[in-house]
Amino acid sequence: MDCVFCSIIRKEGSADIVFEDDEIIAFRDIAPQAPVHILIVPKKHVEKISDLTEDDALLMGSLVNRARVLAKKYDISNSGYRLVFNCGDEGGQIIDHIHLHLIGGKKLGAIG
Repeated sequence: MDCVFCSIIRKEGSADIVFEDDEIIAFRDIAPQAPVHILIVPKKHVEKISDLTEDDALLMGSLVNRARVLAKKYDISNSGYRLVFNCGDEGGQIIDHIHLHLIGGKKLGAIG
């Protein structure tokens, strides 16, 4: 699959990368909603959450764990932060490649 996130993973697109390993890449959002707004993206291309399989459970756990580590690194772990997965058009997903938003560094409004 070819998408903007796959391009970043292949180092063909630019991004302010804050973490990378064999499974995950994390970079600053280009339209941040808070002082800390990082996208945590699996290198495996999966379009949306509903396309995941049981085999992806460890990968998804790794995304959440990396968010925890990055929250600590960017000093928002104690004050609080938000983790968001958008799924599909009606769920607000813009890029068809799953990604976890780590958002914090300011008081966030309630959802719902």
